[in-house]
Amino acid sequence: AALSSGKTAAPAAASQPSVAAPAAAAAGVLGAASLAASRRASRAGQKRDGRTARKVVIEDMEDVCEQTGVTLTRYLFELSNRGVVDGDLNSIMTSICEASKVISKLVNTAPLKQAELLGLQGEINVQGEDQKKLDVITNEVFKNALRYTGKLGTLASEEEDEPVEGGEQKYGVLSETFAETGKYVCVFDPLDGSSNVDAGIPVGTIFGVFEEPNTDECELPSDLTGGLTSEQQRCLAGTLQPGKALVAAGYVLYSASTELVLTLGKGVVGFTLDFSIGEFVMTRPSIKIPARGKIYSCNQANVNDWDEPMREYITALRSGTGETGKPYSLRYIGSMVGDIHRTLLYGGIFTYPADTKNQDGKLRLLYEGAPMSMIVEQAGGKAITGHSRVLDIPPVSVHQRVPVILGSSDDVDECKKYYDASTDPTLKERCERRMKGVAA
Repeated sequence: AALSSGKTAAPAAASQPSVAAPAAAAAGVLGAASLAASRRASRAGQKRDGRTARKVVIEDMEDVCEQTGVTLTRYLFELSNRGVVDGDLNSIMTSICEASKVISKLVNTAPLKQAELLGLQGEINVQGEDQKKLDVITNEVFKNALRYTGKLGTLASEEEDEPVEGGEQKYGVLSETFAETGKYVCVFDPLDGSSNVDAGIPVGTIFGVFEEPNTDECELPSDLTGGLTSEQQRCLAGTLQPGKALVAAGYVLYSASTELVLTLGKGVVGFTLDFSIGEFVMTRPSIKIPARGKIYSCNQANVNDWDEPMREYITALRSGTGETGKPYSLRYIGSMVGDIHRTLLYGGIFTYPADTKNQDGKLRLLYEGAPMSMIVEQAGGKAITGHSRVLDIPPVSVHQRVPVILGSSDDVDECKKYYDASTDPTLKERCERRMKGVAA
């Protein structure tokens, strides 16, 4: 929720001590189903009592420490009090925050511990990519931090072959409430751009949070259930949701500073890690992407393999024959988080389009394309695949890839005109197939 969004969020539940104890007691007698029902009733009661979410304005916060400003912990506390997030989502966001601090430390100290942290792990992930040691380590850090909350139903990561249960506890059950399967699904790429980490180039973490659907209502495509256990099928059903169903998304940039950018569906805010106090402190209360930029970001080495509309658009930007009449500058790090962070702040366009070798692009929809698209849209930008909106695409697999074009609204609109003008029927056919949820 942006501090200056000026919008009122929908009513949401928050944990209340007065109902937590009876609910926990009921769980021991009536089981998890009764507990879930009692919680739904308590949430409904809160709504009937007139508890509604209010916009968060920094001036309204009382007793803000003059030495630290508004920390992420304080910000989430304020959101809970205003009914913007419930207790479960608050716990998940706090765990993401803590995991990010650990990963920041690992990335910063990696050059000093090369044998332990740098180089290849010697394994191949499900995408067929060589796993870096830090890929494996950071995946475990993120996964364990989220599982510890007990509030997460399912986890899906770039480094996992299939979604996994988020509520597993290797330390035993502390209580029925703690062991209850959560109502949220978290998808994440623990270390985006890890191929650059050995060179000290900025890398990042990308994450998104969905509400876990009622699994009785889920219909999995028949070609996805073969070879999966019933538990894996339930997890898969929870993660395969279009990006427009995200309730939260964000990324963490590990660079000269460690920055966490977050949206809860009401704008975008940014925090910077203050190592002296170990807290993320608000430094960007309301991030808005400029409507038009002067920078384009892409791997231009692939230009000869791109579809014709993208080649024509980039040629126009380079030559200054586009709508602005001025040439754009090329800036490309090769780390999605770093490139999009710059695009978000300065404007312009980021693209990883389809090409002859990868007709569905290379970026993963569920934990790269969709979360980043939500962030950009919440900041006032747009995100498309060429013909269609990224957030509208229903995933057909956890590691599905899609072309991604996102950035300033005017720049993305200009790019889309080239695709709309294309007479190549295969481009629209691929787009329509994705929108129908048909595997390539």
